[in-house]
Amino acid sequence: QVQLVESGGGLAQPGGSLRLSCAASGFIFSNYAMSWARQAPGKGLEWVSGIYSDGSNTYYADSVKGRFTISRDNAKNTLYLQMNSLKPEDTAVYYCARTTMAEPEVGFEYEYWGQGTQVTVSS
Repeated sequence: QVQLVESGGGLAQPGGSLRLSCAASGFIFSNYAMSWARQAPGKGLEWVSGIYSDGSNTYYADSVKGRFTISRDNAKNTLYLQMNSLKPEDTAVYYCARTTMAEPEVGFEYEYWGQGTQVTVSS
């Protein structure tokens, strides 16, 4: 049974940082691309970042490029998202997902989701 459990969300001030983690189980983590996506209040789902199964390539939405860093530790079956220089518009529920590819191009699909973790950026 595939399980993805996010943690690390919370309240941050503008310009601050948070690190999200996603613990994966029930599948061979090192075989799959993974992504982070988010959903802000009243808005649709936005893909944020993706990473190859071996961590060799990473991809970012323009809205977070240069501020967020995705990484993974295949020995610990854990995906991370380091978020720096946070902005109020980063406020959203953040989801970890197993995806068919590391970036949203032809053939990209979300396969499994976590329950999400709330990130709120406010002074």
